[in-house]
Amino acid sequence: MYAVVDVETTGLRTGWHDRVVEIAIVQVDARGRIEAEWCTLVNPGRDVGPQHIHGITAAEARRAPRFEQVAGAVAGLMRGRVPAAHNWAFDGQFLGAEFERLGVGAPVQGDAGLCTMRLAGQFLPGSSRRLADCCAAAGIALTRAHSALHDARAAAQLLAYFLTVAGRPPPWAHRLGVGVWPTLPNTGVAPVARRAEGEADEHFLARLVDRLPRANRPDADAYLEVLDRALLDRHVSMVEADALVAMATRLGLGRVDVVELHEHYLQALAAVAVADGVVTAEEEADLRTVAGLLGVVDGQVERMLRTARHAMSLVGGDHRHGRRFRLEAGDVVVFTGDMGEPREAWEGRASRAGLSVGRSVTRRTRLLVAADPDSMSGKARTAAEYGIPVVHPAAFLQMIEG
Repeated sequence: MYAVVDVETTGLRTGWHDRVVEIAIVQVDARGRIEAEWCTLVNPGRDVGPQHIHGITAAEARRAPRFEQVAGAVAGLMRGRVPAAHNWAFDGQFLGAEFERLGVGAPVQGDAGLCTMRLAGQFLPGSSRRLADCCAAAGIALTRAHSALHDARAAAQLLAYFLTVAGRPPPWAHRLGVGVWPTLPNTGVAPVARRAEGEADEHFLARLVDRLPRANRPDADAYLEVLDRALLDRHVSMVEADALVAMATRLGLGRVDVVELHEHYLQALAAVAVADGVVTAEEEADLRTVAGLLGVVDGQVERMLRTARHAMSLVGGDHRHGRRFRLEAGDVVVFTGDMGEPREAWEGRASRAGLSVGRSVTRRTRLLVAADPDSMSGKARTAAEYGIPVVHPAAFLQMIEG
């Protein structure tokens, strides 16, 4: 009878090119009993927007299907049912915009759908319009707000509450109609769920095949060069992890080979740390951070520092052979994404550090600073094409202040 929908989006307006980044549909019968649930993340093909609200990272969205790949499944789940949502005007607008981009129409205009937010004004007069408040007033648990599936499930339970209170037939029955949803091919692409709270991404080493270690690695520097860029901001984004896996695969490096390379790389950093005779707390913390990113057991850090100190005592030389990315006066820096402060504040920091601020990424750009290094913005795509490093704002601050 009903299809309760909820979408999480990159912003608030379709006219500003905002897109759906997660969609959930809960099918319920005429009494409000849940019959089926379906949910998937959606790759918006652009920056994912306010992550602090919807909690979806660009890394997650990159692995998700595009809307055109799930449009057939969405239309099939909506077909023959009355659409419903908590704030149908918002969810319906975004749903319609996604189908419009595919060149087809969807029955989402005006009163085509039932809005539980509007019904709350009639059946829950003491509550505010927020879904959480309406659920609290109706005695419904909302466990994870701004998760499409949890919000759609809560809205479905709210609809069931209204159906019970309103009696049969419900007072809105006379204006319910079932629109004609487009018939689109079902691609068979599987939905992609968001990570559970606290769940970490699989380490990229797990994607490398197990094979006997190679006798020699003449092309190891090609992998280490990619690793240098990936570790520039002490954060291995999904894009960078994919690049590391691709390079290792191209060079024929298995998991054992790469683990050994990572250990050698970390040993070189340890040698740099002990070169002046003092390992500061910041240097040791940095080594532990890199060890975690490279999948090296934390206990290895102490062993590598001991090895580096022993080597220095034997040769008495300077082991300052580590690589370090440096920004020079006049280098062009570009910013992208919502970094928690006005863009002008970040551009001001760059200018005071003697850097030039670019509005778009070109071959002259030295660095792209992204709120999320996995961003799918146009600037991030161009940076990847030109081989320009992409770093987190915190890493940028260290570069100009350190």
